Amino acid sequence: MRGNSRTVESQQSGVHEKLEAIVEKYQRTENRRPIHGHTQQAFDEVEDWLSDWQGEVILDSCCGVGKSTAGLAQRYPEARVIGIDKSALRVNKHQHYETRQNNYQVVRADVVDFWRLMRASSNQSAWHIAAHYLLYPNPYPKPSQVQKRWHASQAMPDLMALSPRLEVRSNWLIYLEEFAVSAAKYAMQCDISEVNPEQPAFTPFEEKYQDSGQQCWRLVGVGES
Repeated sequence: MRGNSRTVESQQSGVHEKLEAIVEKYQRTENRRPIHGHTQQAFDEVEDWLSDWQGEVILDSCCGVGKSTAGLAQRYPEARVIGIDKSALRVNKHQHYETRQNNYQVVRADVVDFWRLMRASSNQSAWHIAAHYLLYPNPYPKPSQVQKRWHASQAMPDLMALSPRLEVRSNWLIYLEEFAVSAAKYAMQCDISEVNPEQPAFTPFEEKYQDSGQQCWRLVGVGES
């Protein structure tokens, strides 16, 4: 093996016992946290880029260095692709993965705020999100950390409102099993399958896990259009 990534270790042996109650609680509440100024600026710039766009948009949230964003832009040249990550350090490393594709952008922003702004935008025609990717989010494997996982967080209602198609990848199967339970609360049907290690890695994380001999998993969710 070429890699040395540690496997996810958790006291959880299955879906968190309080997950459904947490998801239902956030379905009934509204996130009123103030929007960060740098995210508002990034959103305004991206919305301007999309102002006259009539085609599909693909969202790559928590894109890290943006390898997956560039890959999606090559895979879907007729769409516009947006990669978002909160870390300026990671976004600035995207230069190593840049391509000649002119149909994508990688921006620094807080995805929680960005999702809220997208959902509330009056220019919904510009935000026709055909597919949304969440690739290898932090699993927060301790049972006490469950509400830090996207599917059990206050951001889930906004996340689920953005696109009828979601793809989430993880090297912790329970994470995806929980995501499927949460997504079902929003009438989204999910299928979980193994990532084929013979195919090129989607992200540096996926490459690292595969080099360490770890199995990676993908969840594909399809909801109401």
